[in-house]
Amino acid sequence: MTYRFKPRFYEIDGQGVMFNMWYLGHIDEAVDVFFVDRGLPYKSWPSMGFDAHVVHVEMDFAAGVRAQDTTEVEISTARIGGKSFTLGFAFLRDGETVCSGGVVYATVSAEGHGSIALPDVLVKALSPSC
Repeated sequence: MTYRFKPRFYEIDGQGVMFNMWYLGHIDEAVDVFFVDRGLPYKSWPSMGFDAHVVHVEMDFAAGVRAQDTTEVEISTARIGGKSFTLGFAFLRDGETVCSGGVVYATVSAEGHGSIALPDVLVKALSPSC
């Protein structure tokens, strides 16, 4: 799944590139689109009794996203575990990967009862065949 954007004026720092914290915001937007595309929009999760929390993020920077760069964020399933999953991401500028990494999410009860096994509907949405 690919999400496209151009950095907004206020996301660009004094070095002329997108400030590092904004990458996570764009990842969140891309992940939202990823699950909508797979038929499991995030807003539907609580009514099904689960949610997911970010527990770990890794990011490697090769170059920066600059002002007015049309940028693509590719999201893919990197791992499906018992109580967590990892989504891989890559920020591309003109086909060149400028930032990549992964986000680990733990599945939790929507009622606040701690971590739970990945629901079948979530496993299905994460599977490559979806």
